[in-house]
Amino acid sequence: MTDPIRPRGPVLIEVGDAAPPAPEAAPPVPEVGTPVPAMERAMRIAARPRSGLAAWFWSLLGSFLLFALSVAAWDWVTSLLERHPVLGGIASALLLGLCVVALAIAGRELLAIRRLARIDHVQREAVAALASGSLSQARTVTADLLRVYAGREGLGAASDRLRERQGDVFDADGLLRLAERELLGPLDAAAEREVAGAARQVAAVTAVVPLPLADVAAALASNLRMIRRIAEVYGGRSGTLGSWRLVRGVMTHLVATGAVAVGDDLIHGVAGGTVLARLSRRFGEGVVNGALTARVGIAAIEVCRPLPFLGREGPSVTGILGGALRGLFGDRGSDKD
Repeated sequence: MTDPIRPRGPVLIEVGDAAPPAPEAAPPVPEVGTPVPAMERAMRIAARPRSGLAAWFWSLLGSFLLFALSVAAWDWVTSLLERHPVLGGIASALLLGLCVVALAIAGRELLAIRRLARIDHVQREAVAALASGSLSQARTVTADLLRVYAGREGLGAASDRLRERQGDVFDADGLLRLAERELLGPLDAAAEREVAGAARQVAAVTAVVPLPLADVAAALASNLRMIRRIAEVYGGRSGTLGSWRLVRGVMTHLVATGAVAVGDDLIHGVAGGTVLARLSRRFGEGVVNGALTARVGIAAIEVCRPLPFLGREGPSVTGILGGALRGLFGDRGSDKD
């Protein structure tokens, strides 16, 4: 039996009228096992929503332990007074000193929370004044700003100029722009320097330290210190409890605005894809963690700044990171995020 004659030549398969996709339009191949940057992990942990039941549990547990410790200390001191009056007197003096220091710390924490609440109040009033266009409300915001920065070193002449010129402005937006230009310009520059320094430090530690959890610890410490200093720059000096409250507010703001993750498109503006492709994995993670630190710093500026950005654009991640890493990448940093 003979085989059928097969046609010679190429075989054509018709796929319809649709043109085949271009190679550059193909989706990227996903990388398996790509590690999540340390800063992204830390930000997601800090911004995790708290359960109301868990908050009550930890509050009641802390209160109970503090109460039990206080009662035990009091019983121990009274029993020691009965057995050894001299030693009991020394223990009573130490306990009294401890209580005085604890009250002083509590008072400082309350003042810190009050300062943060004052900045929050000015922010809300400024947003309301801009939305309504009320000149009287804008004048109230300006007066609050002058009280917040009264006696601030380096802002005396700016405060005097604002007091002299505020009567010449008759619209809310113009008055708040004048207050922003006179009072917040030097503070913005100082805050951006803090962000650039923290981003540089986090990038360097991540690139140099090989330990897996060391970069997470260094990133958390640098970001906590950066957020606290930014709050101090804008007049919201915070204590321990106030700092944690501020950190949660910044991280929640980041998650709410979708600015947690950072991709290669952001780094291209600083270093360029060809440069990153030649760098080591640890150095690339350092740049990514530095960019995430810059994002945290910008969010902290937005949270701590008494006024929104009106007369100028807000800082960008690529601008801050480009300035922080200029010694490594030259002057390729762009000004757009």
